[in-house]
Amino acid sequence: MDFNAQLGHPGGDMSVSDILAALYFGVLRYDPANPTAPDRDRFVMSKGHCTGAFYAALAEAGFIPSSELETYMGPLSRLNGHPNRNHVPGVETNTGPLGHGLPVAVGITVAGQISGADYRVFVVTGDGELQEGSNWEAAMFAGHRQARNLTVIVDRNRLQQGAGTEETNRLDPLDDKWRAFGWDVAEVDGHDHATLLQVLGEPTAGRDKPLCVIANTIKGRGVSFMEGEVSWHHGVLNQQHYDTAMAELAA
Repeated sequence: MDFNAQLGHPGGDMSVSDILAALYFGVLRYDPANPTAPDRDRFVMSKGHCTGAFYAALAEAGFIPSSELETYMGPLSRLNGHPNRNHVPGVETNTGPLGHGLPVAVGITVAGQISGADYRVFVVTGDGELQEGSNWEAAMFAGHRQARNLTVIVDRNRLQQGAGTEETNRLDPLDDKWRAFGWDVAEVDGHDHATLLQVLGEPTAGRDKPLCVIANTIKGRGVSFMEGEVSWHHGVLNQQHYDTAMAELAA
């Protein structure tokens, strides 16, 4: 998709792919034939620039035709560089400006509390995104509300646009920060499907706090020249890049 479009954020797409796979094919409750069903679980892709992985998951889950992925970021395509709920089924809220997804997800969760609904709300944030202060206001409110049906997954690849997260604005100790805001915290390998399924699939009954899952990942996971390289936060693949990447991913 990125190669055809000559646009995209392939590094972050690869770091979040296993998280999306675990959510869509082992955890989330949804019906692609009825994407606005009231009892559905809600998923918010707060790191909205990583639409390559997100649209691929939506297609595999049946929300959009797989053939439509070929139009990614093309003229008149509804598969824009940032997801739009008005055009793409399965998208709960428009994201792209970082730091907005978690506040929206908190609002969705509190609405469920008020109405007595049992749906769960999941939100994926980038780690560099957590430098946006709106996240911490939302986290404080979720902790105050004991929003047990809310789970945030931090794609902790330690790289953001231009530099490492700890070089730009240190986040560690990240687990202690979330606990201080009234959250339970689990730290996992973000590429280990079994662990992701176990942690994300745990029932919320009996929990009195929201859950933050810090998923340690590798930017560009699975592609040798991308792994751990900040330049692939937003990169354009030439033919050689594409051929190498596809060969390595298929191996």
